[in-house]
Amino acid sequence: MTGFSLASCPVLTGIATFAIYALEPRRVWVEVDIRAGLPSFAIVGLGDKAVRESRERVRAALLNSGFDFPMKRITANLAPAYLRKTGPSYDLALAVGILAASNQLAPELLAPYAVFGELGLGGRLRPCRGVLAVAEGARRSGPPGLLVARAQAREASLVEGVEVVGVDTLREAVEVLSGERSAPDPPPEPSAALAPAENGPDLADVRGHALPRRALEITAAGGHNLLMQGPPGTGKTMLARRLPSILPPLTAEEAIEVTRIRSVAGLHIGHDLTREPPFRSPHHTISSSGLIGGGSLPAPGEATLAHLGVLFLDELSEFSRPSLEALRQPLEDGCVIVVRGQHVAVFPTRIMLVASTNPCACGFAGAGEGRCRCSEGEIARHRRRLSGPLLDRIDLLVDVQRPSSGELVTATAEGSAAVRERVLAARERQAARLKGLPSDCNGQMDAGVVRATVRSDPAARKALLDAYDVGRLSARGHHRVLRVAQTIADLDDHPIVTRPHVLQALSLRGYEAGERLAA
Repeated sequence: MTGFSLASCPVLTGIATFAIYALEPRRVWVEVDIRAGLPSFAIVGLGDKAVRESRERVRAALLNSGFDFPMKRITANLAPAYLRKTGPSYDLALAVGILAASNQLAPELLAPYAVFGELGLGGRLRPCRGVLAVAEGARRSGPPGLLVARAQAREASLVEGVEVVGVDTLREAVEVLSGERSAPDPPPEPSAALAPAENGPDLADVRGHALPRRALEITAAGGHNLLMQGPPGTGKTMLARRLPSILPPLTAEEAIEVTRIRSVAGLHIGHDLTREPPFRSPHHTISSSGLIGGGSLPAPGEATLAHLGVLFLDELSEFSRPSLEALRQPLEDGCVIVVRGQHVAVFPTRIMLVASTNPCACGFAGAGEGRCRCSEGEIARHRRRLSGPLLDRIDLLVDVQRPSSGELVTATAEGSAAVRERVLAARERQAARLKGLPSDCNGQMDAGVVRATVRSDPAARKALLDAYDVGRLSARGHHRVLRVAQTIADLDDHPIVTRPHVLQALSLRGYEAGERLAA
């Protein structure tokens, strides 16, 4: 072949990194080709603007770290090309790939590591969101080592089976890859304690409200959905914000899952696992995609950020109808499936929905003393803002009225610690009963699990069937009432569901037949 020489052959090398699609890590192979030609630097592989801007960050970081930047034709490919790439986390892989392709770093040294991080112009490595998910991806698909910013090394080390190396600069990263510098000491083991914090809002602050407090305890014990209705200023929001203080702590597996979601969303601050069940309270102007997730590039919504915790919707009737209707399926299925082109994103949504609303536009319907200024038609229109199918997915509907003057000056009420003990005991009974089944608590049981596990006496079954025959209880509502009754029985440490448990569950569902049947 005329004119052929090894010097004219292009130099091609590559290194592994990761992209995050929805909540899942996808391995990306960064290929770098350097050949003779007019100086240029092109990045292909369906990257967004932040990826394209990596060219200037990488060029400055290489030069300011004491490396040469090849004045040749450079092409970097982020494979697979069909997967969208977003964010600056490919900077380190691009820089290392250029060094290897330009013979400033031996290409065979790249095989044991995946790299992940943003570069500053001076070569300093900056943290990127989603490092915990990236570590899980490295564990599943390799390579065995993961090189990240030192500030995120401890977070990445929460995933077992991955050799995590944290560095501060591009120069340190190259020295670790080349063997000139030994890998830094592994980060300290994260704290194993998963107990909830003790300094948050406490139920001891609540005066009166015996029925709403009981509803909160049942909600926490069984993982149920709760709607509180009442005039403004009666304490609905205060009660809801104290629900996390009586929830069981996250298990180690749940803590990893919650921390990974927060890491991908850029909300994880610090290096330890998220120890408390999440509590999310979005504003009522939120869109449907903001509430359940979605967008052109699927991202988790508030329902996913509240996974394994509480989603609190204050002023429920002020949320847009499409947003609330979009929430129906996630409440039923425990997940949201978003399809974009040929890609499918699955977002988990195992949440406790807690909501508050006013009974009418002025807020004082049913408060007595003629305080309500709304007409019957206005009250009816206000109530129609909440659809029947959505309300049918709520287990407990509680009326919250202002406490009496005597209750306001009483001694401190029972605190969260004492209530949490009863909740934990009830959860342990549920775990024993539901062992080996897909449900972890009563609120997650489907109809088949209810039939297989819930034991009730004849009087309880008759009370429930009588309520169903009245016609104000749907088939779904029938099973929801039975699940709440089972939670009440668990709190009472009773082996079977009895008639009083069913009647209390009916009353807490806002079903007036509960009192009528009790007569």
